[in-house]
Amino acid sequence: MSEKKSKSGTPLGPIGTKVLFENQHIRVWSVELPGKGHQPLHEHQHAYLVVPVSEGKAMMRWEDGREREITDVLGNVVYREASGGPHELFNLEQNSKMHSILVEIKAVGITG
Repeated sequence: MSEKKSKSGTPLGPIGTKVLFENQHIRVWSVELPGKGHQPLHEHQHAYLVVPVSEGKAMMRWEDGREREITDVLGNVVYREASGGPHELFNLEQNSKMHSILVEIKAVGITG
């Protein structure tokens, strides 16, 4: 299997730190970054939910240079579409770990 790459040819890393659960409908990731930590360039193929486990600030930076600052608040759930292209994630906090649960929605319109 070949390594996934962005349109510019940069290798793409995993969405998160580790997969906690997966079936045909969803994939659940733990995303953990130490103070000033960095999640390498990656790309979302599915819409997803982010559930912060810790509070803090982070920065999403896309391959084309766009940036978005994120403030994680306990109790908030954020929905994001897969579009947007490859991006990196940076923990802006010096002394605190960033931890979120990310739920990829792999199948849409499934009925029980």
